Amino acid sequence: MRYVVGYAATARGVDAVHLAVALARRQGATLDLVMVMPEDSPYNGVYPPVSGFGDILTQQVSQWLDEGLALIPGDVQAQAHIRRGESEAEALMQAVQELGAELLVIGASSTGLFKRFSVGSVASSLLHAAPVPVVLAPAGYSRTEPIVRITCALGTREGAVDVLDFALGMVQVRDVPLRLLSLVALGSGDSTADVEQARVHLNAIAESIPGHRTQELEHSDVEVLVGHGRSIEDAVDELDWDNGEILLIGSSRLAQNKSIFLGATANRILRALPVPMIVVPRNHPSGTPVSAPTVHQSDNPETAK
Repeated sequence: MRYVVGYAATARGVDAVHLAVALARRQGATLDLVMVMPEDSPYNGVYPPVSGFGDILTQQVSQWLDEGLALIPGDVQAQAHIRRGESEAEALMQAVQELGAELLVIGASSTGLFKRFSVGSVASSLLHAAPVPVVLAPAGYSRTEPIVRITCALGTREGAVDVLDFALGMVQVRDVPLRLLSLVALGSGDSTADVEQARVHLNAIAESIPGHRTQELEHSDVEVLVGHGRSIEDAVDELDWDNGEILLIGSSRLAQNKSIFLGATANRILRALPVPMIVVPRNHPSGTPVSAPTVHQSDNPETAK
């Protein structure tokens, strides 16, 4: 099991390493820190390359990677790679494919409001094209202990069960609780009937979990939770989020098969989300099969606090 970390010698890179360590711990996963250097090109700042400039740059990047590796504790295996490419996002995606990685971990820009998420150009490219799940660390993320809870955001469109399958696979190997979440924005003229409809929809998804799965989660609980507010952002903000939690969400229906496309709702969630997010490609192969867990419900975010 390998996770590629898009590393940079910035706070964003440190955030990504911290989150990658939290995901890798107790999973036997190897972290591959990847830094991308520019290719020699007529469109680069220095062309033709100045004699010795490439060696100096390589030495500097190697030093930065050593600093990144120093952030990783001894119980997590890690190695570093230097890649060249005109596009950092494309080089990272190529590294994922060549290394056979299961996840790509990146950090958010440090300009996000309240130290949350501000998606830069590289992250934006990855969140609209990556072939594997992309994990986005909020700015200032410092926790390196293992993940303690997974929340799976499910919409009403086709593909929700596929995302749930992936979430159940993660829950099995990590032995952590799972929440199924639906978010409802209630305008001034809306009624709480929309909240009840969302709850019924989540229950239907939970009950559709195949019963022929293996027994690892036989005694586990799944919480069904509907968050609501005047906007999606308000609904996210009103929920109880654990410091060691991660949110799992599917790609937009606009995504190509087995590729990511971050939808409008996911973008709105990012504006308020205080925990990391994993975006799963459309029709991505599910995780390890598990048995149907017990479901309990909450339709009021206040009851989860």
